[in-house]
Amino acid sequence: VQLQASGGGLVQPGGSLRLSCVASGIRLDAYGVGWFRQAPGKEREFVAGITWNGIGTQFADSVKGRFTIHRDNPVNKVHLQMNGLKREDTAVYYCAASRRRPTIVLRTAPEYDLWGQGTQVTVSS
Repeated sequence: VQLQASGGGLVQPGGSLRLSCVASGIRLDAYGVGWFRQAPGKEREFVAGITWNGIGTQFADSVKGRFTIHRDNPVNKVHLQMNGLKREDTAVYYCAASRRRPTIVLRTAPEYDLWGQGTQVTVSS
């Protein structure tokens, strides 16, 4: 069972990136999925989440209007589209999955059972 996050990189302020989370060994459509991030010296924080069927989504206030999340269940993937990136978005981004309550968006890290390895996003000119 594995989650793998990818798509990070170096981007200028105002730019865009799309992160992907792919699952292997599980059917991701049985899980709610969340994206979290952790900047140096800071705690891991919730960024966005999506319910098992993609109908429910939530975002941190800091990314509302700039980030979107959607899932492609047939291929076991969830994507985080990040537009209008700011320097303060620089962090390692993690995807996580939970079967506890897949019909709602979970916003805290302890509620997630599976974690990907993280992908670095750096916003800098």
